[in-house]
Amino acid sequence: MSASHPAPRASRVAGEAAQPRPSLVGLDVTGMRAAAATRGADGLAIAGLTPLSSCDWPGKLVATAFLQGCPWRCTYCHNSAILDPRTPGVVPWQDVRSLLAKRHGLLDGLVFSGGEPTRQPGLVEAAREVREAGFGVGLHTGGAYPSALARVLPHVDWVGLDVKAPARLYDAITRRGGAAPAFASLRLVLHAGVDVQVRTTVDPTVLDAAAVAELGAELAAIGVRDHVLQEVRRDGTTSEYRASLDALTTRT
Repeated sequence: MSASHPAPRASRVAGEAAQPRPSLVGLDVTGMRAAAATRGADGLAIAGLTPLSSCDWPGKLVATAFLQGCPWRCTYCHNSAILDPRTPGVVPWQDVRSLLAKRHGLLDGLVFSGGEPTRQPGLVEAAREVREAGFGVGLHTGGAYPSALARVLPHVDWVGLDVKAPARLYDAITRRGGAAPAFASLRLVLHAGVDVQVRTTVDPTVLDAAAVAELGAELAAIGVRDHVLQEVRRDGTTSEYRASLDALTTRT
């Protein structure tokens, strides 16, 4: 999951009223993905839209679309409302089109964030459409789906790739594994020559200074030149995780 800050989960665009949701009981996720694929960009499940951000793509003014669904359950996740892939989107892709049409000359691009945006089959068409409209395309990803990432990379100008930990500690953070696809995705991005910033949110309940140094050396060895460390945000995390942070603080 990206470390960015999504629009409130219950709103379509920042400041708009919430809409009622259908029941999720009995929904077929595979069927939902297949149906979304036939709709292209209009099939994207978008959890929120930030009309203006100066922090989601370094040096750029962008809008950010937060796509629903993530396969991982990271310890420090503060966006739990957008993890479930069965949850419908609340922002139609047409709203994103309309926003971009009004922001020519004001925005540099659109960032697709999440959740994990590469899990959605309409991402490639959406990225292509943004490019054709004259905007740059940024992508936040944890690298969970290398094959999907490979399909969208030709339409992307910048990637913010979250690498959680050294491979041996990945499961302690994601609680779903993921080291192999994450590092495969990183190699894909580096090979493609797309501008990339690798970000690591340092979970102090898992990563000590030695583990952070180990990860930095591992990333440098495979060619990463821009690696940023981020602090954990307590807001929005689970009560259990906050208790773990408090316990760690007490011990130190």
